[in-house]
Amino acid sequence: MKVFNHHLYEYEKGLRNLILHTTKSKHQDFMVRRLENKQIAYVIYPVSAKKINIFFGDQNCIEVIKKINKADLKAYTDEEDFILGIMLGYDRLKQCERYLQRKDQKAELKAV
Repeated sequence: MKVFNHHLYEYEKGLRNLILHTTKSKHQDFMVRRLENKQIAYVIYPVSAKKINIFFGDQNCIEVIKKINKADLKAYTDEEDFILGIMLGYDRLKQCERYLQRKDQKAELKAV
């Protein structure tokens, strides 16, 4: 719960516009109550029977996640993965490198 509270703090202080928090499903009710009490937008996707991914933050960011509409992060296209990384505040240059690597790997697989 410390990490969730820290993520909440970062969002409220404007350090991040979007948070992705992975946690045990048993914490879902507590987190939903906190987010709803603070009127913070969120969307939850199951990871497994015992884990969830909860995205929370700016309403527009949450709407983008909802439009992508993929519960499994592994199902994201290279472009969606890039957008998500930027929205989560990851280093832009590293996101560019990651995107190019993913594209190059797929091109190599097609060439074989």
